[in-house]
Amino acid sequence: MHTAFIVGAGDYIGAAVAKKFAREGYTVCMARRHGEQLRPVIEEIEKSGGTAHGFSMDAREEAQVVKTFMKIESDIGELDFVLFNVGGNVKFPIRETTSRVFTKVWQMACLAGFLTGREAAHYMTRRQAGSICFTGATASMRGGPGFAAFASAKFGLRALAQSMARELGPDNIHVSHLVIDAGVDTAWVRERIAASGRDLEQLPEDTLINPDSIAEVYWQLHKQPRDAWTFEIDLRPYGEKF
Repeated sequence: MHTAFIVGAGDYIGAAVAKKFAREGYTVCMARRHGEQLRPVIEEIEKSGGTAHGFSMDAREEAQVVKTFMKIESDIGELDFVLFNVGGNVKFPIRETTSRVFTKVWQMACLAGFLTGREAAHYMTRRQAGSICFTGATASMRGGPGFAAFASAKFGLRALAQSMARELGPDNIHVSHLVIDAGVDTAWVRERIAASGRDLEQLPEDTLINPDSIAEVYWQLHKQPRDAWTFEIDLRPYGEKF
């Protein structure tokens, strides 16, 4: 039995990845701070004949992360695929960025990734197999006005992934980092576009990335043959400028 774990299983990317892996026959585990919000995704997967489990977990809290990984490994199945997909995208001018905001964003987008990646490695190295993936963003590659906190955290997450890939590759563990260099088609992104004064009905075709398309890429990364592993890949829709 193959088992996947999505940390930061939100309503869009996380849910899409969970459903994709469930369709491929994986037992899917998902975690978010308020685990009860996973019920609709679990029910959808189960109605389609799949198996899914939800957990309440604050990925910033070491004890909670350790406990959840331990429970999955002991009670559900050995993990083949782990995705860290926690967000933290906030925009504050640098003069308005408090130390509390900066620290919180770093904890969400970087520290939590370290805790997730470490625990995944803890179990996968024993079996000399597995995939660990991290969701990055435009901010992983370049900082922008108002995104000092977010970019700093995403830069750190990318560095973590690079270090893990080099360290764990010899143990047959595929570590990869996905740069999503565009807006994802979510309610939050559409609200931001509307708030900027743009007409959503006039958006050019393929301006936003469909979460299902991102899920397909994660599946492809997980199934890559070992002689052609990809560490990093960036996704950019047709309508997005370089």
